[in-house]
Amino acid sequence: MDRQRQMYLTGTLGILVAVALIAVLVWLVRGEGALAPGSDDVASTATSFEECIQEEGSVIMESYPRQCRTSDGRTFTEDIGNELEKRTIIRIDAPRPNAEITSPLAISGEARGMWYFEADFPVRLLDGNGNEIAMAIATAQSNWMTEDFVPFEATLTFTAPTTRTGTLVLEKDNPSGLPEHADELRVPVVFE
Repeated sequence: MDRQRQMYLTGTLGILVAVALIAVLVWLVRGEGALAPGSDDVASTATSFEECIQEEGSVIMESYPRQCRTSDGRTFTEDIGNELEKRTIIRIDAPRPNAEITSPLAISGEARGMWYFEADFPVRLLDGNGNEIAMAIATAQSNWMTEDFVPFEATLTFTAPTTRTGTLVLEKDNPSGLPEHADELRVPVVFE
């Protein structure tokens, strides 16, 4: 009986050791261990999403908005403006957030009827310092007097500014001028 008990304990111990080794290997393969690629002791110098994606050893995650994790474990999220917050009332098809743009810029998407007044709304293009460099009017492509989504189009002509980035602002038409009726979709863009 003593011999059987010893064999049972030896077998159990062997199984526990095998499970522990497998757990350590999984931990290393998932990139959480000290031997994982890119997890050396060098600290990242990234201070933004844009810097993170340029840095060796960083990992860009497939999410929306995209996220980037540095080699030392810090995470940065791509700026997509307020697109996710406004998606139930206005959606932009072109240009997409962080797209490289040139003049003339074709703008398209769809907005609920309440976004329009007399079938249109203003669109402004700002440089990286917040200065307006162009303005246009987006026009409804079908009956705007509805609560449903209505397609819109606009074309913006501009001279590229000295800043590399800017913001496209699609404003809810607000003929009253009252701040409680104001709203806007802000889309970050990159000048080509």
